Amino acid sequence: MIKLVTIFFAFILSGSFLHAQDVTGEWNGVLNVYGTNLRIVFHINKTDDGYVSTMDSPDQGATGIPVATTTFDGLKLSLAVANIVYEGEFKTDSIAGTFKQGGLNIPLTLKRTPAEIKPLVRPQEPIPPYPYISEEVTFDNEAAGVTLAGTLTMPATGKNFTAVILITGSGAQDRNEEIMGHKPFLVIADYLTRRGIAVLRYDDRGFAQSTGDFASATTADFATDVECAIRYLKTRKEINRRKIGLMGHSEGGIIAPMVAARSKDVAFIVMLAGTGIRGAELMLKQAELVHRTSGMSEDMIEKTIAVNAKVFDIILNSQETVSSQAITDFLTELKPEIAEITPPGMTVNDYIRLFTSQVSGVWMQFLLRYDPSPALEKVKCPVLAVNGDKDVQVPAKENLTAISAALKKGGNKKVTVIEYPGLNHLFQECDTGSPAEYAIIEQTFAPNVLKDLAEWIIKR
Repeated sequence: MIKLVTIFFAFILSGSFLHAQDVTGEWNGVLNVYGTNLRIVFHINKTDDGYVSTMDSPDQGATGIPVATTTFDGLKLSLAVANIVYEGEFKTDSIAGTFKQGGLNIPLTLKRTPAEIKPLVRPQEPIPPYPYISEEVTFDNEAAGVTLAGTLTMPATGKNFTAVILITGSGAQDRNEEIMGHKPFLVIADYLTRRGIAVLRYDDRGFAQSTGDFASATTADFATDVECAIRYLKTRKEINRRKIGLMGHSEGGIIAPMVAARSKDVAFIVMLAGTGIRGAELMLKQAELVHRTSGMSEDMIEKTIAVNAKVFDIILNSQETVSSQAITDFLTELKPEIAEITPPGMTVNDYIRLFTSQVSGVWMQFLLRYDPSPALEKVKCPVLAVNGDKDVQVPAKENLTAISAALKKGGNKKVTVIEYPGLNHLFQECDTGSPAEYAIIEQTFAPNVLKDLAEWIIKR
């Protein structure tokens, strides 16, 4: 969840006939941030020098947070703090506006009446009791000193089941890959298990009920956790040990072929928005597309990508982890260029600190350097690679083309590639593909993709 450590608020007063309405007082709204609903309350007062505001975030236990800048021209109101800007327009008894932070543009309406948080609508989320077995399990990665906790679902009757291990995307994720109020892995596991396929999903190391240190792990470390999951399933008498497959989403789609390339125990892999190009290239393309869907100008996109590319080159040209200080020093030399792309309300030094924190970790630097092609060339088992054509995080054409080429180069002819029209990175039917849409879309996972996944696995 994004914590609102800085506040932005924009009040807007509608000019009514010959005079403006009174914008002072208490205004309430609900901000949907990555699927989490947060009540916010703005208190606006007028002084001889203009307007001053404070903000409360009741759901985070924060009150009286000072708003740095509040401007009002009788119709439009703008509030900015750090890298956050809120701009809105007075509409009789409400303020209709947009919350902007980084590449996010989130609608936010304020009213004088206390706000109520409505429950998220997720119609695909299954509700117990389930018509299958759902068992809480644990298994160990002894070499890493990690215990993984998860859920194994199996049909209520039968034996010798085909099994799928679900592998989460980037960031600390629980077994349901919960993101922005959605639980895609719960939906996938439920759908597959109802069709006779056993599914193991688990919390990432160091997160939820799994032990270990998530922050110090790389994609390669997470791959060893998957190998331990395979070994665990091979001990279960209900599972056909020769029919254990992997299904990875996003970063999980990097891990699945990484494991399959060195293990004969993998019967098949499914890559959900998996990557086929080097991490640095992927991150530059991702930044371009995300910024474009957020409304950033082409000039700003070009300048931002240029700065990113220079930093990535420093990392790519080093065999060791590049320190935070080295990155900060390099960015400091680029201050004139960074000044041109720093968002309103954020200082150049703030931008440098934020950028440094994002690229100085071992996980990010491993990802930037990693080229998935060599692993893909070694995969000999059947592969299903799917993506949505509106995915702005792992663009479909570049990655599906690279995946197909690498598998073909390795001689693998058991490959199915599908690009779905109108779907985003989470495989939701969407308008633009922007991450800002994820939370407001009720659908968790497109039904036609679920159907195709199940049918492809059953045919294996």
